[in-house]
Amino acid sequence: METKDPSGIELQLHYEFKNKSLLQEALRHSSYVNELTDAQLRDNERLEFLGDAVLNLIIGHLLMQFYPDLKEGDLSKNRASLVNETRLAAIARDFDLGAYLQLGKGELQTNGRQKNSILADAFEALMAAIYLDGGFEGAFRIIKAHFSPLIENLHTATDAKSRLQEQVQVKHGVIPTYTVIREDGPDHDKTFWVRLTVLDIETEAAGKSKKAAEQQAARKALELLENKSP
Repeated sequence: METKDPSGIELQLHYEFKNKSLLQEALRHSSYVNELTDAQLRDNERLEFLGDAVLNLIIGHLLMQFYPDLKEGDLSKNRASLVNETRLAAIARDFDLGAYLQLGKGELQTNGRQKNSILADAFEALMAAIYLDGGFEGAFRIIKAHFSPLIENLHTATDAKSRLQEQVQVKHGVIPTYTVIREDGPDHDKTFWVRLTVLDIETEAAGKSKKAAEQQAARKALELLENKSP
């Protein structure tokens, strides 16, 4: 299989590089460079190093936005579940990143385009290339687009909605009602305000998605219920 034109990645990510050499470097595996005699050609390992830091910063930022009450230990645990080789390789496969990589003959013969380690490293390198080319905002937009659904679906210590519903349904036979009462900000960076009502409790909370705001409102309601318990 021939290596695909890198412009295909730009189309899939909805991001056009100003500096195309950064994109090319991100897609260049060390096995490819080692087979050439061009001493000026760089592999993607330096970008991979930076990309790891970029991902950890932005995923940490997003987790704090989505779950403002989550403690440091839970934030760290959730970030680790998102920024790991298996998860990054899966996201890389979503836009066929392996098909764009420049690999040495040995890696091509051993199906290197599908190896988790190579895909995850290349994804990190690609995020670093976007960061260097388009700054924090450019990297933030791309990473948010790929990780927000995963962050919204985290069900560790974050699923307050389910815990609240279980409590009030079992004890009182009712379920909470959630209403969006306000939306602030531009379409690409909205904040949602939600009001929760259940029994004689009413709470309001904000979040970067409706689900996140609902979780925050549910956490507040759980605290009020606990304080009322004898």
